[in-house]
Amino acid sequence: MNALTLPDIAAQASRQTLPLEWVGMCGIALPVLFDDQRLSAKADAGVSLDEGEARGIHMSRLYLALEMLERENLTPALMRRVLQRFLDTHAGLSNCAYLTIHTGLLLNRPALVSSLSGWKTYPVSIETRLKNAMFHVELKIDVPYSSTCPCSAALARQLIQQQFVDDFANQSLQHADVLTWLGSTRGIVATPHSQRSTAQLKLRLDDYLDHLPLIALINDAEAALGTAVQTAVKRADEQAFALANGQNLMFCEDAARRLNQALRRSPGINAFHLKVVHAESLHAHDAVAESRWNWQVS
Repeated sequence: MNALTLPDIAAQASRQTLPLEWVGMCGIALPVLFDDQRLSAKADAGVSLDEGEARGIHMSRLYLALEMLERENLTPALMRRVLQRFLDTHAGLSNCAYLTIHTGLLLNRPALVSSLSGWKTYPVSIETRLKNAMFHVELKIDVPYSSTCPCSAALARQLIQQQFVDDFANQSLQHADVLTWLGSTRGIVATPHSQRSTAQLKLRLDDYLDHLPLIALINDAEAALGTAVQTAVKRADEQAFALANGQNLMFCEDAARRLNQALRRSPGINAFHLKVVHAESLHAHDAVAESRWNWQVS
């Protein structure tokens, strides 16, 4: 019996002559390397279908090209080679290739004062596109931090002042008495509210960049905000964190402005769109601020 040729339905002509902007797969599980650290990731891989008479693309060719990501550290150059493979295997069909990697960057972060440290995951997406030899890279990074409301801090201070007046009216004050009062629940009758917050960063890289500056950008953002969430702590670290929050009061507008100024100074970035979300502890809604630099709004 003669061997039968397996049918290639995707190669058949389309019933409707209509190009498509994006065809591919989303959520492909794969390992990737970043700074020699193996990370679990999901990939979105696709190409344009510019030959309108073609019924479909060859998705297995995209899938097989992703094997290149398992052997080398993630760099713009590596991702460009993968995109070029997408196009080479779809010659005559596609003019544009897309690849996005979603992963969690796992970093060991030191405590504020003690020798402790712990691991923290930063959600990261790397979006790339190749069209007509033009290569485009964007990063998405989520950076968690703590924010203490300036308004609630002022209101708490006023209540403490009023309690001081009530407790010490018409009395001659002794240093020891005041010190005892300050250390009691009677004295500190109110505290400002804080909330866990998130900076959502979208950053466009310069074309010449030969690496992905993920760690540097995270460090820049955390330094600008001043109150990055902690991992393993001792009481001295927790106290230092309370001090940082107390000396670093900020509305969402303040956080957005700080990040804007810090990211403008970050090398290798030519545009960004940032969004800060303060998950309110006073309200059931979030406080949000956004800022852009050189970012084209579609």
